[in-house]
Amino acid sequence: MSEIDIEKIRADTPGVGHVNHLLACGSSLMPQQVIDALADHHRLEGQIGGYEAHAARLDSLEGVYDSVARLINASPTEIALVENATVGWAHAFYALEFEPGDRILTCEAEYAANYVAYLQREKRDGIVIDVIPSDEAGAIDLDALRSMTAKSDRVKLISITWIPTNGGLVNPAAEVGAIAKEHGITYLLDACQAAGQTPIDVEALQCDFLSATGRKFLRGPRGTGFLYVRQSHLDAGIEPAIIDHYGADWVATDRYQLRDDARRFETWENSYALRAGLGVAVDYALDVGIEAIQDRAWGLAASLREKISQISGATLFDLGHQKCAIVTFTIEGQDPYELAATLREQKINIGASDPESTLLDSTARKLSPLNRAAPHYFNTEEEIDQLVSSLAAL
Repeated sequence: MSEIDIEKIRADTPGVGHVNHLLACGSSLMPQQVIDALADHHRLEGQIGGYEAHAARLDSLEGVYDSVARLINASPTEIALVENATVGWAHAFYALEFEPGDRILTCEAEYAANYVAYLQREKRDGIVIDVIPSDEAGAIDLDALRSMTAKSDRVKLISITWIPTNGGLVNPAAEVGAIAKEHGITYLLDACQAAGQTPIDVEALQCDFLSATGRKFLRGPRGTGFLYVRQSHLDAGIEPAIIDHYGADWVATDRYQLRDDARRFETWENSYALRAGLGVAVDYALDVGIEAIQDRAWGLAASLREKISQISGATLFDLGHQKCAIVTFTIEGQDPYELAATLREQKINIGASDPESTLLDSTARKLSPLNRAAPHYFNTEEEIDQLVSSLAAL
């Protein structure tokens, strides 16, 4: 593992004094600096008023766009701050225009929130949903994708989940981006589970849109997220499905003009305290180093997999040529939801995942509900051992 000042990290994380939190894939523990940023802005709003607090902190709040842009190697003008990853993803997806018969390609491990949106536009707009097969390791089969893009000029969108909600899988997002660019196909990337646990470079990924959340591996507050929109789409005049007078100026009684930047996908009202917290969370992750974070988190997850594999009655379900910091498993005779509740009473946080969250993958692999654990860089080997000991005791 890369060197991280784990003592400082844990000193910055008050939650580790109360719970063994191994669920960064759900909602992570915030650093004290993020908590302070939230409280400080709310306190200021209470002292001088909401509008006035925004004006007083305008420079630092504007800096959140710069921080997110640095995180993903983008321009601040290509960033929209939104309430969560789903809102960001939906803003991009519903801004895209389709004609009946247009095809979209997605993956077997696609997240439910995205897939139901495909189904809605299939019903409403007559699009066709094609699922890219998986290779022998469970990742997107790149040869199959090349064949699917070469055979039809009606493929208008490739939309995939980079790191699924379960299964440990890391899809080859950059390789998918190269194929999309070669064929001039729009590429929408769901990076909800990727942001904060692995480096993101939108130029290397060659994606047109990327959505992410703040609450998971970025360790930001709930109710935060962002959307990346490539400048070429902004220049071409992409229209959000919903706009208000923040995303567009009312320039005449019969005419509006969209903003030049990605903030056309935002609306006027939002929580500036949450935005302040998101900015601090992103800066904190950048200061620690995303590569170092990945090295430690993925190393802890690999250790957890190895130790779970030695428990009698335990089965692992992780896929992929490389595996991330999400570990999925079951313990024979244990209901995953009851197991998570039992561990919570021991102050150990893990989660459970429904088959419906990744229905195509779950159906193909005949999966029932699974437990999932997601160690992060603030966790220790001792906390991994505590979880393993409790699982073995069952």
